Amino acid sequence: MRNSGSSSSEINLLFTSVGRRVELMNAFREAYARLGLRGRLVATDIDPLAPALQNVDRAYLVPRVDDPRLPGRLVEICEQEDIRLIFPLIDPDIPLLARHAENFRSVGAQAVVVSPDAADLTRDKWKTHAFLDELGVPAPRTWLPEQLEGGAPGFPLFVKPRFGSAGKDAFRADNRKALEFLLDYVADPIVQEFLPGPEVTSDVVCSLEGEVWAVVSRQRIEVRWGEVAKGVTIFEPEIQSACLKIAKELQAIGPITVQCMAREGEFLFTEINARFGGGHPLALQAGVPSVEWYLRQAAGLPVEVPPLGTYQRGLYLTRFDQSSFLTDEDLDRA
Repeated sequence: MRNSGSSSSEINLLFTSVGRRVELMNAFREAYARLGLRGRLVATDIDPLAPALQNVDRAYLVPRVDDPRLPGRLVEICEQEDIRLIFPLIDPDIPLLARHAENFRSVGAQAVVVSPDAADLTRDKWKTHAFLDELGVPAPRTWLPEQLEGGAPGFPLFVKPRFGSAGKDAFRADNRKALEFLLDYVADPIVQEFLPGPEVTSDVVCSLEGEVWAVVSRQRIEVRWGEVAKGVTIFEPEIQSACLKIAKELQAIGPITVQCMAREGEFLFTEINARFGGGHPLALQAGVPSVEWYLRQAAGLPVEVPPLGTYQRGLYLTRFDQSSFLTDEDLDRA
């Protein structure tokens, strides 16, 4: 049931672990204005200094994702704020929202996430590799540490956490000594053949019912903190085709990102993140107004989507830092 103290005409959105996503919050705010819709941007984080908390209408500090109190707290926020849609903005939040989708639905909110099985598959990079392999999508050769006990298949190799996020603890190993160190250093590691790149991330925009609306591919030029700092839109038919196949098989809901690496003209697919990508503002600027489409769908308005591949190619993104300033009183109000 919706909160009787709120207007049913308001389209209120909740973003979990909002972190640094200031551009995304601004994009949604601008879309409200263009559409003439009323609503609030509500966000959660564990850090009162998260920059995007300063750019929303209501901000909440919540327990960490592994705290058993978090699901109930999110349901309370949804009911209190009359939330229509919930978007996760970091990978660890996705399985939690997927598992508790019915609890959110009971207070009138839809978690814009894939199914619990798909959330588990995309969170686990070993399962992701197996999924891509079964689907017939090109992927790099990948091993668990115990599969390398007979010796490494050849260097260089790439070691990363099986359950990692944002590119943390992912390293190149150029020899056996480095590989042995990294297998001990990285938590729950998997090993892949090293791919020289460049890396391409595709924003796959799906409707709330699972229809693929758009695929926008961007080549990463520079990455900071696991998020693109410089990039450029490109178009490759084989990337779009693979993304469509992946989204259909996952029965994807809402935005997802699909990552691949180039090797001698071939694209090998490595990861799937079932959320808005950090570089999504580039897709928006390239002519794919996904935030407006989601607001339209939530409000029951028609959504007109152009043919796949309709976006500006050769559009560059370059980012810079901007500061926000808070007092002790500001933090106490969070």
